[in-house]
Amino acid sequence: MYNRDYLSNESSQYTQESSKAELMSFLKATYQLFAGSLLAATAGAYIGLEIVGILAGPLKWVLFAVELALIFFVIPRTKHIPGVNLAVLFGFTFISGLTIAPLLAAIFAMPGGASIVGQAFLMTSVAFGGISMFAMTTKRDYSNMGKFLFIALIIMIVAGISNIFIQSSLFQLAIASAGALLFSAFILYDTQQIIRGGYDSPIEAALSLYLDFFNLFISLLQILGIMNSSDD
Repeated sequence: MYNRDYLSNESSQYTQESSKAELMSFLKATYQLFAGSLLAATAGAYIGLEIVGILAGPLKWVLFAVELALIFFVIPRTKHIPGVNLAVLFGFTFISGLTIAPLLAAIFAMPGGASIVGQAFLMTSVAFGGISMFAMTTKRDYSNMGKFLFIALIIMIVAGISNIFIQSSLFQLAIASAGALLFSAFILYDTQQIIRGGYDSPIEAALSLYLDFFNLFISLLQILGIMNSSDD
């Protein structure tokens, strides 16, 4: 009748509850930072639309270089420094908002442009929410997708650079369509990585989710924009 494993069972239950509480705290911090990143990007896009003429010039390449420096060098070194990590994260997302301004301006210039932007954002939000919920509830492990997704991303970047010289709307539509699928898969992969402890900082976790959302939004915006221009 006496359960000699009572203490060990109780300790195991306490550990599980503690781990669950830590995960929930990590997720809460991550999604709060993700929401803040979207707000910072929105502010950047709003300001960018006011100075879009400047951003369409050589400055866009300077901002792109700054973004790369922040992602690969600054954020990894400051992610655990309170205050600095927030400033760097929101600084990066603000700059990314600036860089999307020329695309937004081109879409807004189309007939029904505001509707296209609204549709793209709604589709991105619905896809992000649905895929995130699936990633959190499914028992299937998608962690083996990482290498494939990275290779696919490199191929898409090379294709995008190539189209700068080709200037083909059909090729751009294909790239954007592939990007929409790719970043949808990234949302699934990164969400599971967060749940399984693949990130040691909410800053990095939030940045990954933001980049997935941001690039999915750009892909859908390009798709809708190209389709709308072809209808005219």
